[in-house]
Amino acid sequence: MTHEEAIDVLETIADVYPKFEITKKKAKLILPPLKQMDYNGVMDKLAAFVARHPYAPTIAEIAAYPPEPNEYLAKMDQWREDAVNVSAETKERFRMSLLKLIAEKSNHES
Repeated sequence: MTHEEAIDVLETIADVYPKFEITKKKAKLILPPLKQMDYNGVMDKLAAFVARHPYAPTIAEIAAYPPEPNEYLAKMDQWREDAVNVSAETKERFRMSLLKLIAEKSNHES
């Protein structure tokens, strides 16, 4: 989230919970971890928290992080793109080699 969004989170908590004071020291401590979070996710958790609790939340109670990119899906997409460029002859040679290997392994295990 942006700096302004992190400030908005703290101001929202202060608006809902009047006893929650925002000092410079507190803001300096809380803003860096808040900026690593997802604004909409934090605000959703804050709204749910407010409905259940009469006291201000800790940052851990409303923490929501953006999803991490799935490296495996990106690799699979790259493999699919690479597979399109493999010739039919190469694919057939690979298939035949694989069938031969399966047959050899099947005979050894019997």
